[in-house]
Amino acid sequence: MQTLISPFVSHSLRLAPPLPRNSLLNNYHQASPIRLSSHFSTTSLRLFNSGAAAASRDSEMTTEDGKDPRIAKIASSIRVIPDFPKPGIMFQDITTLLLDTEAFKDTIALFVERYQGRGISVVAGVEARGFIFGPPIALAIGAKFVPMRKPKKLPGKVISEEYSLEYGTDKMEMHVGAVEPGERAIIIDDLIATGGTLAAAIRLLERVGVKIVECACVIELPELKGKEKLGDAPLFVLVSSA
Repeated sequence: MQTLISPFVSHSLRLAPPLPRNSLLNNYHQASPIRLSSHFSTTSLRLFNSGAAAASRDSEMTTEDGKDPRIAKIASSIRVIPDFPKPGIMFQDITTLLLDTEAFKDTIALFVERYQGRGISVVAGVEARGFIFGPPIALAIGAKFVPMRKPKKLPGKVISEEYSLEYGTDKMEMHVGAVEPGERAIIIDDLIATGGTLAAAIRLLERVGVKIVECACVIELPELKGKEKLGDAPLFVLVSSA
């Protein structure tokens, strides 16, 4: 996944009290907090679902004010590193979320609750942080995990899809035979910024006849309008930048 984030993003996340008090957590940069994604309003969630089962999931994942209480903990456990990997970039760092066992567990649980029982047989994870969140979700919902990798990382025969970067292009690859026509998939990554990698993953899976149920990310930077590149594929996120 690309790590270059817009220089116009100027927010940060406050760490939750349960995080370990080690040097990594004590030296984070503070700024204004991230807001919770509006996708967790009951109305927004229903845009992505249909039927009684979907309505039940919506009610379980929201409180009276339309927010799941677990989301605040997740948002507060993520930090933003200014000027990384170069000046002007605000890097969204999910490693602090991984240090908070409750926030990490809640993150996986929210995705599992959303996708359990929806006939999903493929969880496709985008390199590299999609490899963190994808496997536990796949195991919990009884799906296989399919890694979507950068070129020359997979040892067998692959199919590939090219996508644009800020300067130049890159490719995403998947093993031939990893998925079958007619399977239902979700694509997961830690963050959607410009949307290029997710769009490439969608095209790659659709080329072999897979139905994309949804793209799922922990964080969205909506000002970069990455969702617009996803075509008809819905996007579900937990937290969104202000």
